[in-house]
Amino acid sequence: MNPSIQTLQGACFRFSLPTGWRVTEDGQFAVIRVAPDQNAVLGMVGNAGLPEHTPPLQFAMEKFSQAGMQHIQPGPHRNAPPLPGFGFAWEFEFHYQVGGAPCFGTCRVSMAPNYGFTTIAITWAASVAPQWGYYQGWLPQVAHQIEILNGQAFGARGIAHQNLQNSIAVGQQAQANRDWAERQWAEVTRQRGESNDRQHAQFRENLGNVQTWTNPYGYPNLQLPNTYRHYWINPQGQIIGSNDPNHNPNHHPSSGGNWSPMGPLQQP
Repeated sequence: MNPSIQTLQGACFRFSLPTGWRVTEDGQFAVIRVAPDQNAVLGMVGNAGLPEHTPPLQFAMEKFSQAGMQHIQPGPHRNAPPLPGFGFAWEFEFHYQVGGAPCFGTCRVSMAPNYGFTTIAITWAASVAPQWGYYQGWLPQVAHQIEILNGQAFGARGIAHQNLQNSIAVGQQAQANRDWAERQWAEVTRQRGESNDRQHAQFRENLGNVQTWTNPYGYPNLQLPNTYRHYWINPQGQIIGSNDPNHNPNHHPSSGGNWSPMGPLQQP
């Protein structure tokens, strides 16, 4: 008999939870739920502001590796209904191992292109291989029951307006990322003795996706998303990002001039 399902409202998402399961992560970028015996998992993780042509399968494989999955073998993909607010999606089945134990699951990749960027979110359900026969008929449907509640989800609010033609303000998003990283480190410290929770902590530490950059105009250093490899700033604190090493906003009259390059902070 399948367990009853309840609906919870978290920090940024509304999601489903089977009776007896526990939530191990509920944040800006991810929601993770684990079965009572820790042999099955429901997951969701996403990022906004990714380059427009980010390979969705590569994104999924990177997140799975960060979650501690090993020897991941995805199967053929097929079209699927996207998460609410996303444009399209496809799903696939996959095999993997955790600590040498064979596991099986299904994953759905939802994508939302927008103004030269894209948001990608993956939802998945998985378990150890011997138990998958029990879960496969109902657990994947629970995994995809995710609803976005506010613009902080996936870091979209601070990243949505980033564009090579427009300057952006990233202070609020940078602070949100710092707060998120501090919460995850506190969780790592609290659950250090449990190997399964250590794997989830490593997964969460990699989701912030920011870097500290110096400011040539004397403002404090800024944490900016790794969407771009080069950043420029003007005296008013406006910022432009680019992946083109030859891009110079001073060459464009409409930019107003007075742009200076920023450099990544060299850590001691």
